[in-house]
Amino acid sequence: MPSQNTSGILQTISGEIERIAENTGRSVVSIGSGHGNGSGIVWDEHTIVTAYHVVRGADEVSIGTEDGKKLTAKVTGRLRRSDIAVLTVDASLTPIQKGDSDGLKAGQFVLALANPFASRTSVTSGIVTGANRSIGGWWGMSIENAVITDARVNPGYSGGPLVDASGRMIGMNVAYFSKRGIAVPVNTISAVVKRLAEGKPFKRAYLGIMSNPVALPDEVSSAQNVGQETGVMVLSIEEGTPAKQAGLAFGDVILRFNGKSISDSEDLTSFLWEEAIGKAAKLSVLRGGNVVELTVTPTTGREE
Repeated sequence: MPSQNTSGILQTISGEIERIAENTGRSVVSIGSGHGNGSGIVWDEHTIVTAYHVVRGADEVSIGTEDGKKLTAKVTGRLRRSDIAVLTVDASLTPIQKGDSDGLKAGQFVLALANPFASRTSVTSGIVTGANRSIGGWWGMSIENAVITDARVNPGYSGGPLVDASGRMIGMNVAYFSKRGIAVPVNTISAVVKRLAEGKPFKRAYLGIMSNPVALPDEVSSAQNVGQETGVMVLSIEEGTPAKQAGLAFGDVILRFNGKSISDSEDLTSFLWEEAIGKAAKLSVLRGGNVVELTVTPTTGREE
């Protein structure tokens, strides 16, 4: 039998989870399309974000809110490879609180929320088991800086939020395999929504690599005058891609793109929008203790 002190702690934790689920649930909607039901996140009063595979092929979808509203939303932006879709709705909804996906640590408590049937919010819990990982392989998707957790992502959870212990969104749940939940980081979604608001195209430039950020040994960083503590290591390269043609190799650590520092995967991602397609770029990579200069020409992002 738990002690009175332990019981009090458990009740406090339980109460906090209930509070987060109730408050955040107002910003989680159901999405109905020809592919079944999924969830969506109210980004601002008139904008909803969800997983691309929930709405693929649709121009309009039905939306259901926790308080029973039935609405129609237009699909106004898509990033297929990143599994992100942006919808707009002619109604005033309650936006979710947003956190920061940079600096997430293994062990952080998280909640995954969903409401695929516009009824009560459904919740699972877990911890962050990995962050800033590049994940790919299903439906042709490639998630950069993915947030990986052990929170179960049940059917209908795709497109729903992953939140931290304060109820702030740190990601969007998109997949579950090998008993791990995969979420697109909130900072990536923020960049996508911002570009849409600015009227800029969504298409991504493409290199054809999977990568992870790594710390550079002090002796290597100082010996090569690198001037930074981290870079992005190449973990795999697809055949026939710009990266392969440029001579990138497994284990290379990307340091700079056109002279600009690359300290993590998000830095690299920030340079790979449509503006970079078809334009030769200089890559500085650390290979075998030496800095090597390569030229790469990104191709179309293969978003549709």
